[in-house]
Amino acid sequence: MWGFLKKRRRSKTASSVTKHYLEHKEQARELTLARLAHFNQHYNLAWKRVAIRNQRRCWGSCSSLKNLNFNYKILFLPAHLRDYIIVHEMCHLVELNHREKFWSLVAEQMPNYKNHVAELKQIDKGGHSMARLLAIQKYYLSSSKEKETPKSSVEVEDDLWCESCGREVVCSCGFEN
Repeated sequence: MWGFLKKRRRSKTASSVTKHYLEHKEQARELTLARLAHFNQHYNLAWKRVAIRNQRRCWGSCSSLKNLNFNYKILFLPAHLRDYIIVHEMCHLVELNHREKFWSLVAEQMPNYKNHVAELKQIDKGGHSMARLLAIQKYYLSSSKEKETPKSSVEVEDDLWCESCGREVVCSCGFEN
């Protein structure tokens, strides 16, 4: 009779996605803070807090309260795209829009930012699944140096590689696709 008063029980087992996020969250935070410090030598900006989140679509954001938010999955992007996302959000601390002044700020540290935007759009088209991000990461690492822009016709390989543990197929961090 009073069933509606009972609390709904939550599963005590976390999903593999949640586990993967929790295992990599601090690593993503360390990387993000280090790159923020690096680029802040140029920009000399102030922010209130940096949050690392598990988001499906968004790579990063900046609030009007000067809080920076980043998706933990930037850890699995090529270094030049990580840096672009970090610089992009830092520049929103000055300009909360995408007008010419904003892009001028971005270009100070990322002169070929338009290429990075195009690469991220290509990645976004296929989604942010870990299988896809790990395959993209492997594609970039397999070349002698990072490519500026991947060929759109190139298919990323199906076998997986994990940056955190360096193993192929199924990494030791326990994430299953």
